[in-house]
Amino acid sequence: MENILPAYNDPLFSILLIIVIALILSLVTYGWGVYQQQKEQGNLLKFLEKFDTSECMLDTTSMPFDMHMLKPLALLAQAFDNTGEYHKAISIYLYLIKNIREESSKLELMEKLGKTYFHAGFLERAKTIYEEVLRKKPRNTKALYMLEVVYEQMLNFPKAKEVVEPLETMGEQTQTLKRFLAFSELVADKSLPKEEKVKRLLVLLEKEPGLYREIIGVLFHLDTQAAWQALDTARIKEIIDILWFLPQSQLSLDIIAENKQLKTLYYAKGYTFEPAASSGIFALDMLATAKENGFKEGDLHFTYLCTKCKQSFPIAFKRCPNCMALHTVEVEEHIAKSDPKTDYSLF
Repeated sequence: MENILPAYNDPLFSILLIIVIALILSLVTYGWGVYQQQKEQGNLLKFLEKFDTSECMLDTTSMPFDMHMLKPLALLAQAFDNTGEYHKAISIYLYLIKNIREESSKLELMEKLGKTYFHAGFLERAKTIYEEVLRKKPRNTKALYMLEVVYEQMLNFPKAKEVVEPLETMGEQTQTLKRFLAFSELVADKSLPKEEKVKRLLVLLEKEPGLYREIIGVLFHLDTQAAWQALDTARIKEIIDILWFLPQSQLSLDIIAENKQLKTLYYAKGYTFEPAASSGIFALDMLATAKENGFKEGDLHFTYLCTKCKQSFPIAFKRCPNCMALHTVEVEEHIAKSDPKTDYSLF
């Protein structure tokens, strides 16, 4: 016994003991990490099972997976999303998320899946996906912005405002977004009297000139006189389509008579009979000149360009349908042959 005890005081023995303990701790930590990863993977698979439904028409159950397939399949899913074949994009995204192991790639694909669900109109599913992404990575600004848009589309403005708060704490500029939410909530409020709504819209317009097009459009629906009074003659080009589709009963002849662009517009439209001078808007001037020379079948058609992502759309938008940007719509007018079916009000 006396020969054994001194071994415990041997420095070499102490070092070996420390190494053994460190190895044991490393193995336990590694094992726990593997267990947690497998548990997380199992939870993710259970989570994704809720979305693996009959609308996913591509059969991926027997498809073998290889990491080299990740990029081409992701591009294919994006192409399906862009062409409106959302069910195919969804099935590919689900297949990839279930099979890849890298956490950052999973989260990136889940964001894309959420956006596809949003485009397809499955707002509740998009919300659930973005909430799961944020549970794993709370400081994901893209997911926060998209979750806010989802709540906005669901008309759940209190929740949308809650999402803006963490964006502010992360240093994001949210003033424009908050005012857009205030505008959207105001327009959606059915309990507010029309007079009060008009008053608040005019106050909001003073604070946020970027909402000019949206607010003028709503004002023409609520109070024609207030809309004409709020009209900025320097910004007619921004609302040329709204003005073009106004019914004749909503025109303010006094205001039109004092503005060259408005006179040209409504002469080209056929509402006034006095030839107008050049407006500076090429398509409008060409159409007015054609009318003056006896060609009565001309009309204006409109497309809508997002100045941020450069995508063009056949209908107007408040948010770009592609990049979700605010205040980026640019109205583009085109001369076309008149069609009685297209002579309608935007309201």
